[in-house]
Amino acid sequence: MPHLLIVDDDREIRALLTRFLGGHGYRVSAAKDGAEMMRMVEGGRVDLIILDVMLPGEDGLSLCRRLRAGSTTPVIMLTAAGDETDRIVGLEMGADDYLPKPFNPRELLARIKAVLRRVGGPGTSVSAGDAAPGGGRILVFEGWRLNLARRELHSSEGVLTQLSAGEFDLLVAFAEHPQRVLTRDQLLDLARGRVAAPFDRSIDVQVSRLRRKMESDPAEPVLIKTVRGGGYLFAASVRVEK
Repeated sequence: MPHLLIVDDDREIRALLTRFLGGHGYRVSAAKDGAEMMRMVEGGRVDLIILDVMLPGEDGLSLCRRLRAGSTTPVIMLTAAGDETDRIVGLEMGADDYLPKPFNPRELLARIKAVLRRVGGPGTSVSAGDAAPGGGRILVFEGWRLNLARRELHSSEGVLTQLSAGEFDLLVAFAEHPQRVLTRDQLLDLARGRVAAPFDRSIDVQVSRLRRKMESDPAEPVLIKTVRGGGYLFAASVRVEK
């Protein structure tokens, strides 16, 4: 049973989501602030965190950055309606998805299912028709090794590179379609499956994060190139290992 952690200082939202998500087969814990959240994360396995941006004390953006320093646990950020800045910064901090308040709990449920399915979380059975592209293959390019089954990226020195679920899925989309210009809409379809209305800047933010992690000079990228007016191109030659 997937374990979800809701982090929100609004007691009514915590209670509502605990009942709603619990009724859909999830084990749900709740925290009112960052201190409680960190205790729960350190105290046991959490499969996904639903994290509000506006929290007393340390805010959600700072907490997301702290989590990403040593964890790949998926994070869905709850942001103020219409606040594009929080959404962009949340993605920069490593969030996997976002949802503006007020929101429909069923939309949150759909996003939770999608993120857990992408990361292969517990309780996410995948039929043959829904299987992620690549199966158990390893994609090799420019010394990098992208293990699709283990959802891991290793450098040429064998060092594991931490990627969020969104970053990993975007890199898979690039590596599965090398040396081909992909528009932002195509990348959203390939990496996220259009779970919700697209937020165009999300692709740009995650490309920027991948460049910082993979390019020797992110300002002059050689792996993921920008095509003016077109989108992005993954310039590497990709070899497949079984």
